[in-house]
Amino acid sequence: MTRIARLAERLEQPLLVTKAANIRYLTGLVDATNAMVLVEPTGEATLFTDFRYADAARALDDVEFVQTARSVVTTVSGALGGRSVGFDPAHVTVAAYDELRAGGVELTPAGGLVEALRAVKDAGELDAIRRAATLSDTLFGELAGERFVGRTERELAWWIDRRFRELGAERSSFDTMVGFGEMGARPHGEARDVPIPVGTMVVVDTGCVVDGYCSDCTRTFLTGDDARLLELHALCLRAQLDGLAAVKPGARGRDVDAASRVAIAEAGLAERYGHGLGHGVGLEIHEGPSLRPESEDVLQEGNIVTIEPGLYFDGDVGVRIEDLVLVTPDGAERLTTVTKEPIVVS
Repeated sequence: MTRIARLAERLEQPLLVTKAANIRYLTGLVDATNAMVLVEPTGEATLFTDFRYADAARALDDVEFVQTARSVVTTVSGALGGRSVGFDPAHVTVAAYDELRAGGVELTPAGGLVEALRAVKDAGELDAIRRAATLSDTLFGELAGERFVGRTERELAWWIDRRFRELGAERSSFDTMVGFGEMGARPHGEARDVPIPVGTMVVVDTGCVVDGYCSDCTRTFLTGDDARLLELHALCLRAQLDGLAAVKPGARGRDVDAASRVAIAEAGLAERYGHGLGHGVGLEIHEGPSLRPESEDVLQEGNIVTIEPGLYFDGDVGVRIEDLVLVTPDGAERLTTVTKEPIVVS
């Protein structure tokens, strides 16, 4: 059964799909920045896009193609005037909403329908993500042999991005983070032109894209064997393993997250772990399901999620350890398998 057909089975009314990743998932049209797809409950689908994507759109199966003016919204509002359709309010701008309404389209909120399908990966998606994760393992293995001390964060980030392409990836799946000291103490940081010193921890968070699908992995390297830093690394690893052990079908996101917090709370450092445990990964680097304190998401076999607790000491140092994992019938399979033991680099 096609993805469009699976979506159609869930529809009570036509659904207007506007998000590029969702359009790619349903139709195979890659990176279209000006496209919409109307999916009918009968399983018929119409792809609206402009001249730039016309050749690619005509080659697609299972969709009727309508070439639009530069403003796809204008064409769609004219074609759907007088009809009632569902839409995802998270992915439609106010301007597009107003134009569709002005054209006589009755819009009913219907969010998350495609994302619910995307959360459970099929065999082809899993194959692409496995290959991306394998490239991540290769890169981190090579990175452990690179010189850190004296090189800037940005130099190492550039090396990582270039090496991913040399290994066969399309690109990095997000801006590579390399951070020590105050930058390592930020969950999301930007690599600086600052040399890495001896006696610190360096957080490296990166991933790559293979056939449109992302990997995501974090390891924290040490530029010295300072006892405090080793203790913090060990505590973070304990939290990561506890979170990993809680992953299984039927587990709620909030409960998996909670499992990763026990050891850190017992150490009196709960306030140093201020973000959620993880998130889904696929065509986008952040998608469902979520693993965080407020999450009611329920894990299913075929989900791919990150397990990434961290400890952050403002202006001082940070540590994070992250794996990409597949939810299996009886637990979880690590897709990123490079060592998580502390690695001291020169």
